[in-house]
Amino acid sequence: MDSQTKAVESTKKYLTTAVSIVGSAMVARTIVNQYLPNELRTIIFSAFHHRFGWFSTEHTIVIKETENLTSNELYDASSTYLQTRISSNIRRLRASKNKEMKSIILSLDDGEELVDDFQGINYKWQLKITKENHGRNLGRKNDENPSWDFSSTRWFTVTFHKKYKDVTLDSYLPHILEKAKEIKVADRRLKLYMNEYGSWSPIDLQHPATFETLAMEADLKKTVLEDLTRFIQRKEYYKKIGKAWKRGYLLFGPPGTGKSTLIGAMANYLKFDIYDLNLREVRTNSELNRLLVRMKNKSLLVIEDIDCSIDFKNRNKNKKNETNKSRNDEISLSGLLNFIDGLWSTSGEERIILFTTNYKEKLDPALLRPGRMDMHINMGYCGPNSFRILVYNYHAIDEHPMFEEIEGLLKEVEATPAEVAEQLMRSDIVDVALEGLIQLLQGKRNKGQGNKGNGEDDKDEKLVLVEKEEERLESSAGGSLS
Repeated sequence: MDSQTKAVESTKKYLTTAVSIVGSAMVARTIVNQYLPNELRTIIFSAFHHRFGWFSTEHTIVIKETENLTSNELYDASSTYLQTRISSNIRRLRASKNKEMKSIILSLDDGEELVDDFQGINYKWQLKITKENHGRNLGRKNDENPSWDFSSTRWFTVTFHKKYKDVTLDSYLPHILEKAKEIKVADRRLKLYMNEYGSWSPIDLQHPATFETLAMEADLKKTVLEDLTRFIQRKEYYKKIGKAWKRGYLLFGPPGTGKSTLIGAMANYLKFDIYDLNLREVRTNSELNRLLVRMKNKSLLVIEDIDCSIDFKNRNKNKKNETNKSRNDEISLSGLLNFIDGLWSTSGEERIILFTTNYKEKLDPALLRPGRMDMHINMGYCGPNSFRILVYNYHAIDEHPMFEEIEGLLKEVEATPAEVAEQLMRSDIVDVALEGLIQLLQGKRNKGQGNKGNGEDDKDEKLVLVEKEEERLESSAGGSLS
């Protein structure tokens, strides 16, 4: 056998061996993926990469969505940047669009790979998502269809030749951060976050409220605007005095006085995202703290109807119950206070905390002290200035012969901005809408005068009605028993 034949036979032997090894590896990988639990699978693959990794010329950086419980700025920037690098050769993409978007937004789906070129260097990106079942039933114990507590973990991997590690860290990743910032400035959409299953879920914030269209008396509006402006300009001041850069506002008043509208106007004025915290979805103080540290800076944390969001009456129970509560880490008033004003509140900066309530007197005094709720804003009834803003919003007029009568009535009776707005919206004809508003306010005045003139008679009449109803119920009960 000549040398050439020997070489061919040797090559065949090597190829056959290589194919056999690759095939065995693929079979082994399939078995591992399908039949072994996640923990054991992770150990096997880690050992494999550690054993054979020194043969590779590639280097990989992992960019997790959260790092040490806090949001990873580099992950957010990478997500924004990669949306602009999507190419047609990617097989599987995610598509999204809402009313505010001019076009469909494409992004990577789980497991898909994108190649980006920077200064002649190829970077291979991949998005990975895992879901974990924490084994907790979030519904009632006897639910036939339990709702389990799941959480998702997301991260990017970026792979490149290891000789470009310094270029990647010194130039490429800073380039991504800068580009992402430019993209967000050019297309700034505020977000509204809601909490579910222990994490935040965002949608685009589309609240149209502004301070120009907000129905609020001029002096109060000016005070709020000045306070907000002063707050965002005082970073160094808060640092100098050793306080967390945050501010608390309590919005109180009857339903329909514009509390939610003021929050929307604040977000649009400051360009802050809103985190709408539903305390009924929070099980423990630890979960509450995790939600706080995962908030971004420049944000508004909102807890609406704080007086009825959760029952904090267990605060006054005996020590035995308090011990049990602390052992179970169940959400408590002390946990909420630490959340807004304790050590955990220093985890971020440039944040505004807003509580709303219809009944300020029901709140625990511990929630109201300065440092927690620094400014208490009484969202009162509609006054002359608020009325003029509303009528301009709905009918674009500054003056009308009926204005004087309406403003006089608003000084006599209590009408919420929501009630006034409802009347103004009932007709596109200005005279008809204003006449309807006058009738509403006159009706309120007449009713109030009637109540004042016959207070004792009304009281006696109510007592008589109650007694008659009790007699009727007793009679019905007796008849049913017989």
